[in-house]
Amino acid sequence: MASELSAQLYLNGSWCSSSGNSEIVSRNPAAPDEEIATFPAATVADTEDAISASVAAQDEWAAMSAHERGSYLRDAARIIEDERESLSQLIADETGKTIGGSRGEVQRTIDLLEYYAQIARDYGGTAPPSATDGTVLFTKREPWGTAGIITPWNFPIAIPTWKIAPALVSGNTVVFKPASLSPATASRLVDAFDQVELPDGVLNFVPGSGSTVGDAIATSQDVDALSFTGSTTVGEAVERAAGDTGARVQCEMGGKNAIIIDESCDLDLAVDLTVSGAYGLAGQACTAASRAIVLEGVYDEYLATLKQRVEDLVVGDPGDELTDMGPKVSASGLQEDIDYIEAGKNAGATLLTGGSELDRDGHFIEPTVFADVDPEMKIAQEEIFGPVLSVLPVSDFGEAVQVANDVQYGLTAAICTDRLHHAMSFIDDIETGVVKINQKPGGVEYQMPFGGRKRSSTETFKEQGREALEFFTHEKAIYLTDGHA
Repeated sequence: MASELSAQLYLNGSWCSSSGNSEIVSRNPAAPDEEIATFPAATVADTEDAISASVAAQDEWAAMSAHERGSYLRDAARIIEDERESLSQLIADETGKTIGGSRGEVQRTIDLLEYYAQIARDYGGTAPPSATDGTVLFTKREPWGTAGIITPWNFPIAIPTWKIAPALVSGNTVVFKPASLSPATASRLVDAFDQVELPDGVLNFVPGSGSTVGDAIATSQDVDALSFTGSTTVGEAVERAAGDTGARVQCEMGGKNAIIIDESCDLDLAVDLTVSGAYGLAGQACTAASRAIVLEGVYDEYLATLKQRVEDLVVGDPGDELTDMGPKVSASGLQEDIDYIEAGKNAGATLLTGGSELDRDGHFIEPTVFADVDPEMKIAQEEIFGPVLSVLPVSDFGEAVQVANDVQYGLTAAICTDRLHHAMSFIDDIETGVVKINQKPGGVEYQMPFGGRKRSSTETFKEQGREALEFFTHEKAIYLTDGHA
């Protein structure tokens, strides 16, 4: 495995060192003095070598059938399955995700590999009838060439997989830059492909800083498609840089996701969905529930039940089966949460529960709820990326939807209701790419398209599902007529 290879780069089918001297140190956020792994940081020259290797491997890889390419995904899935428990523990150690959540991510990775291996078998063009006798019309989908993949730390193997799997099975080669906070987990995915003897140059792994490796990928004339997940600020910069090269670009970015609670809802369900949506992964997900928008008729009862449920959450060691919420991934992330909590207090919001850093080793903070939040407050408008929930009272359903839409993001939104007309109106009127009815805002199925609106996305192409294959391919329209008069 990659850990036995002293945590290295992976270029042109070989694990190797960097041409530079800088390092990336991965640490356990629950015990920051504990080093998980130390990787050499890739340089611009290393990244250019990775891109060159990918370009050189394009033709041979694209010439394979989708069935052949899919077999590598299927075999890699078996490697991941065999390493399920050790990989789950690594995710928990490197990111602070609970062990249950880590196991779920590993299973999702296996499912994604198998899914794309399967659907590639019957993914092709169309053949509409021609208006001209003797003419056959059909379309053909072909890979772009080399795909740049830049991923975040919070789903360190699932997000890379839902980008890399469709890219590879479509016939593209890949240059992959993981987040610097979770390179060890990301390297295990690459190692799985190495173990199944993926052809040299088809997948290249370059851990390093965004300003070095990320910029080199985004500005390369030899990268034909670029898929990014991360913050809105960085994603918009990536889009601009890659746009100058003519590359096809797909960026999924931040969110300020709402769950609306109306008077008809099952209150226990509403609170369950809010808590699981807001505090899983310590709120560090672009799809996390950040705002609960509650109609006045159920507001007080909802708050009382929510407060008790949040205070019952177990915050602690992510490797403990009983832990509900682990640490923040970094000291800087923890400080950002503290700053937002202070901003909420200063704006006059009611601190219902939580709000303090926990006095223990690691980057731990209490799960936090603010009540009586005004829609214009900073904590109701900006992505916090932490376990800080804002509860906003509204007078009616129309106001609830208006408040939900009145942010710069449009990733996911949910409603908890037993009224069909509210559910249907919500589907029509909410300005998000993902809409949930009686579910939490987060948690998406891999066969469904995923992507946002407004500043949550470039609004170009969706991820996951068959739509991912559309992003990583282009379509030719073919007219075939017999050459005899």
